[in-house]
Amino acid sequence: MRITSTSCICPVLVCLCFVQRCYGAAHHGSIKVTRNQTKHIEGETEVHHRPKRGWVWNQFFVLEEHMGPDPQYVGKLHSNSDKGDGSVKYILTGEGAGTIFIIDDTTGDIHSTKSLDREQKTHYVLHAQAIDRRTNKPLEPESEFIIKVQDINDNAPKFTDGPYIVTVPEMSEMGTSVLQVTATDADDPTYGNSARVVYSILQGQPYFSVDPKTGVIRTALHNMDREAREHYSVVIQAKDMAGQVGGLSGSTTVNITLTDVNDNPPRFPQKHYQLYVPESAQVGSAVGKIKANDADTGPNADMKYTIINGDGSGVFSISTDKETREGILSLKKPLNYEKKKSYTLNIEGANTHVDFRFSHLGPFKDVTMLKIIVGDVDEPPLFTMPSYVMEVYENAKIGTPVGTVMAQDPDAANNLVRYFIDHNTEEDRYFTIDASTGTIKTAKIFDREETPWYNITVAASEIDNPGLVSHVPVGVRILDINDNPPELARDYDVVVCENAKPGQVIQTITATDKDNSANGARFHFSLDEGLSLNPNFTLRNNEDNTASILTRRRRYSRTTQGTYYLPVLISDGGVPPLSSSSTLTIRVCACERDGRVRTCHAEAFLSSAGLSTGALIAILLCVVILLAIVVLFITLRRSKKEPLIISEEDVRENVVTYDDEGGGEEDTEAFDITALRNPSAAEELKYRRDVRPEVKPVSRHHLSSSLDSIDVQEFIKQRLVEADLDPSVPPYDSLQTYAYEGHRSEAGSISSLDSATTHSDQDYNYLGDWGPEFKKLAELYGEIESERTT
Repeated sequence: MRITSTSCICPVLVCLCFVQRCYGAAHHGSIKVTRNQTKHIEGETEVHHRPKRGWVWNQFFVLEEHMGPDPQYVGKLHSNSDKGDGSVKYILTGEGAGTIFIIDDTTGDIHSTKSLDREQKTHYVLHAQAIDRRTNKPLEPESEFIIKVQDINDNAPKFTDGPYIVTVPEMSEMGTSVLQVTATDADDPTYGNSARVVYSILQGQPYFSVDPKTGVIRTALHNMDREAREHYSVVIQAKDMAGQVGGLSGSTTVNITLTDVNDNPPRFPQKHYQLYVPESAQVGSAVGKIKANDADTGPNADMKYTIINGDGSGVFSISTDKETREGILSLKKPLNYEKKKSYTLNIEGANTHVDFRFSHLGPFKDVTMLKIIVGDVDEPPLFTMPSYVMEVYENAKIGTPVGTVMAQDPDAANNLVRYFIDHNTEEDRYFTIDASTGTIKTAKIFDREETPWYNITVAASEIDNPGLVSHVPVGVRILDINDNPPELARDYDVVVCENAKPGQVIQTITATDKDNSANGARFHFSLDEGLSLNPNFTLRNNEDNTASILTRRRRYSRTTQGTYYLPVLISDGGVPPLSSSSTLTIRVCACERDGRVRTCHAEAFLSSAGLSTGALIAILLCVVILLAIVVLFITLRRSKKEPLIISEEDVRENVVTYDDEGGGEEDTEAFDITALRNPSAAEELKYRRDVRPEVKPVSRHHLSSSLDSIDVQEFIKQRLVEADLDPSVPPYDSLQTYAYEGHRSEAGSISSLDSATTHSDQDYNYLGDWGPEFKKLAELYGEIESERTT
């Protein structure tokens, strides 16, 4: 099978195709390609043809971007077995077969049905086969071939990284490389000039140029000055087809900025300056500014100002503000118009970063002259000292002079000065000052032990101009006098052991004095001389502001005397000396052999009587038994007192028993006991305090009058009706017993309710000792007793 194509471009290829068609049909079963191939045929003389270099026998070409109305013809498949009778069937398989590429199975013609893009896919691999149409058997082996998409110039060059931003130093030499730009073309670089790009500059001349082949941008002028022009916009074009007419092009923008170099020296706008400074200016304050101009920027414009000479170099100083690049003039010493009225300074401003490549443009510094005029102002009084320290003794009388401050007017007028104390704090009220002389005096009595130091502020102003005021601090130290006697440093707990020996130190004491060391640091201890010699203890002065307490005899007894009192006299070393007396309390304690205190309480020593431990226990048991007998006897005696109810037949049936716990103190009137009494003594109806009654109460007058007119039976019925209708009664049944025998009986009532008026010898005062349960009963019988007594 041979593969032929009509896409031969040159006449040589057409001739080759013709020769291949003529001789290829005589050889059966061979695959012959007519395009650019020389093939030896059996039985014939070998013919040598020089093929075109780079041409491959088993590939077709198809142009991309075909826009015609008919499918594009690609090539033809032909088998040597094909006699032209239609018995051979051609089959095409592989990439795009049946969709992009179709074949006429009878003639073997291949066509492309779609427009192809080489930039998406450069070639397609297909397989060709010829089979017998009747038997479906292959006539030749399957052959593989390639259809390459032939490129056309359909893609313009593109700058993928643009636009560009780049810098180049000013004053650079001509030809200095700035940037290299690169454009890419998607067309086939191996076929024709479709991808051959040439660079050119559209905008930016004559300052910059570009290399046509490499795309390198360079400076095109000498000494480009940033101060003249800083920014440039350069447009670069890339054109394919080697720049020929009809080629496609693309462009990009390159923004070029000239960076600064130190090629401009600083310059003062003027050679002479004048500055006015009042004499009242504070030392260290800024009094003026000066600036030299520099056309450069950044570090290239940094400069430093210095005072190189002048009569004011010792009075003024200059520093540099790094942000504003100004020279700040400051005052080093106070000005005095009366002494010097003007100063002259020579100030230099110089760059701190110098580029020696441009030293021929220098010098990179400049000098100007500054004249300073001192202004006269009315100044406040000036004290002779910046601060004063004075002293005065404590307990000094009011009006005692402490010291004197002095101030004067520094101006030529020398006005009179008035002094006063600013009473801003409480300390200022302890002193007064003479307005004319400045003498400070005490206004209160001082106590050094309370406040040893006072700080006050004295002000001075001119009499003619009170608004100008100056202040000075004054410290007053309160001097000490010996006015506090010494005292013991603390409350000492002195203990002496019973087994102490003579001369033994039992305590070391010290003292304190509120006065300072000059009047109380040396203490002397001694026993009170007004008392007789102490036979038990003595005192030894250690001459180091301490004293030791020593024993004078052997053994002490707690049972004989458990506490001793030792008066101690303490005197200080002041002039005159002061003394005080303090009493030490010494306790006698039982101690171990090593001196540790065991106990300091007195104990009963029974062992000396010869009693053993068993005897002591027996005595204690006897005491306990006796106490128990006494308690039992007292209890029985109390229980034998006459009871409230004498016998079971007692007619005083005043005990109502109900089996509920009640409502506490609020339920004490749940049962009305007035129903048990004589109708003549009936009281007004009472209701529970925790329940609001809904039945109107019956008045006492109406109740008494009705009771007089009815008998007992009617009275009881009436009470039953009232109990049924009363909502304040408990919600349960209650049994009440009435012992009323009738009205105006000859024998009188035998009820115990009226027995309170009878005389009895029984004493019920002991009910008050029975506890809160019998409180009500004790009050009741206590009232009866008091009424009977009355």
